[in-house]
Amino acid sequence: MLLIISCAPVKKPPSVEYAPTEARKGVASWYGPDFHGRPTASGEIYNMYDYTCAHREYPFGTKLKVVNLQNGKNVTCTVNDRGPFVSGRDLDLSYASAKKIDLIGPGTAEVLMEPVGRDMNYVKYVRYTPLSGALTIQVGAFKEIDNALRLKQALSFKYQNVYINKSNIKGEIFYRVRVGKFTNYDEAFNLAKSMGQEGYKVIITNFVGGKDEI
Repeated sequence: MLLIISCAPVKKPPSVEYAPTEARKGVASWYGPDFHGRPTASGEIYNMYDYTCAHREYPFGTKLKVVNLQNGKNVTCTVNDRGPFVSGRDLDLSYASAKKIDLIGPGTAEVLMEPVGRDMNYVKYVRYTPLSGALTIQVGAFKEIDNALRLKQALSFKYQNVYINKSNIKGEIFYRVRVGKFTNYDEAFNLAKSMGQEGYKVIITNFVGGKDEI
């Protein structure tokens, strides 16, 4: 469950022009029931019956045309999560996406991934809470530690100093996933803006802790 924090938006990041890259080959797998109903790295709830996928690099909202090179079947799906976390794999498809290209049985296959556009609704505002002293960027807050650990793992593909802060709010425990420690607002805002353009829900807030509290 996500913790909703009341905070004011600052200026929205400038529009991001999406420049498709060349198609690339890789190994695709799929993920399903064990993750159904859980938060993805983008903050959306994973629905195994939607045409979505997880990739380590593409911004959230990227539309990928995925072609199974073993049978020629293709599907277009939206990147809304990070992964795979298994070495040697490049793309994790939702159950629906995998079924569309006959990947359920084999489990993995070599595919061609071609970016064909992006849903710009995934670009997020930078938000902030009342600030004083050192700052950090919060990307998510959860009641279940497993959800926090998955987001930390997803962020660690690209960002350094990712940690989990444990907090007690009105008798309830929340695990807050945060990135970095900053001594000035501009430094924090520049990284938060970049993360927001990538599709993460970011809040600049006061720095506490700085190491995992699990």
